Amino acid sequence: QVQLVESGGGLVQAGGSLRLSCAASGRTFTRLGMGWFRQAPGKEREYVAAVSWSGNSIYYADSVKGRFTISRDNARKTVNLQMNSLKHEDTAVYYCAANTSPVEITSTRYNYWGQGTQVTVSS
Repeated sequence: QVQLVESGGGLVQAGGSLRLSCAASGRTFTRLGMGWFRQAPGKEREYVAAVSWSGNSIYYADSVKGRFTISRDNARKTVNLQMNSLKHEDTAVYYCAANTSPVEITSTRYNYWGQGTQVTVSS
């Protein structure tokens, strides 16, 4: 009963920034754990970042620590991913995900997914 729609992807030069947004509907947003995944060509899906229902727990993959920031706006029912100092290796389709279960922040067991938004970082 959760619908997720990503936006904000595009083409950016290395060193630049993008801000991804995910709009959620269909369920009380404050009861959703929210995360971002990405999948690049030829690579397995990577768990990028997450924020818990309460906002008290945050996860970042080692590959993005110090460069990406996840945040949520419960009033607007959105979760954002601010991506700075982008590298060519960040090129991927980025997926917003939600889970309705109280799991550890490191868990990748999300049960709702958006359609994805393409991020391309040129060298």
